[in-house]
Amino acid sequence: MTLRSKRWIRLFGVAVAATAVPGAAATAASAANLHGAGSTLIAPLEQEWAAAYDSSHSGTNITYDAVGSGTGLKEIGAGQVDFGASDAPLSASTTSCGGCSQMPWALTATGVGFHINGLKKLHLTGSVLAQIYLGQIKNWNDRRIKKLQPKGVHLPSMPITVFFRSDGSGDTYAFTDYLSRVSGSFKSRVGSGTGVSFPTGSGAKGNAGMVSALQSTNGSIAYVAVSYLAAQWPRAAAIKNAAGNYETPNYGNIQNAAQSQGGLGSNNEIHIVNPPKKYSAAYPISTYTYVILKNGQSNNGLAKSFISYAIGSGQSLGPRLDFVPIPGFVRSRDQSTLNGVS
Repeated sequence: MTLRSKRWIRLFGVAVAATAVPGAAATAASAANLHGAGSTLIAPLEQEWAAAYDSSHSGTNITYDAVGSGTGLKEIGAGQVDFGASDAPLSASTTSCGGCSQMPWALTATGVGFHINGLKKLHLTGSVLAQIYLGQIKNWNDRRIKKLQPKGVHLPSMPITVFFRSDGSGDTYAFTDYLSRVSGSFKSRVGSGTGVSFPTGSGAKGNAGMVSALQSTNGSIAYVAVSYLAAQWPRAAAIKNAAGNYETPNYGNIQNAAQSQGGLGSNNEIHIVNPPKKYSAAYPISTYTYVILKNGQSNNGLAKSFISYAIGSGQSLGPRLDFVPIPGFVRSRDQSTLNGVS
């Protein structure tokens, strides 16, 4: 009996059936299984990759647990999954991952969503954003926010409800990495990482939880992966970049930010937040996200094949989700790293 292949993506432990994509017929006995876990930011694109890979590779069942970057790092480090996914590099984690290799496999951004009834446009600077997340600016009509707004934007007298990620999150890393680079006070009081102690606000789990919090709370602000904002809450603040321009997290602005880096650091680490003013259209909280493999795992052959597809022809699936194709120098380093994984 032949089976129609099915993709599953688990959001914090709950298995949800993804849209089934017809593929070549495969028997249950011959189906190959691959299991990944981690970043919720990459989940929408990973789902597209897995469905397309399954369709062209005859019955490969790929399960991905969108449980947050911190958990993904722990599970690949412990050998509990075939691949991990994190928006933060290994150097930002306290989790041990012996024998692990990381590869930037997607390029996108962390947006700053807001919910103020009747307001569709908002300008913020890194300094003001840091003060909001430090609890120093508490009301939307604070003069420090008001003076940033374009003509015709009127802010209400309303408390700011701050949301942050309660789980270990690569979006938290990108967001706090940016704020630590533009605010010495934020760097000294909070710092950067996948999990930090914010002095104000309430936690929400995963990007889906952050979007839900935004949707249900007038007066709120939250940092969210761009693909989730675009699909479910398309109100993102324009953030002032180093060139003095207010930019929203869209495809062209993420691409411009990526041009600020022409090489990778040790262990394939790369940073593009807050690029210099030369990149005048850059969105300043743009970020790479990584896939992680561990040497010596029995399923590494299949995992390497899937990742080769993702960093190659799979990049064409990204733009409609606001993922910019990775540059050639990144792809070349990724492939070289893949070749060295045993």
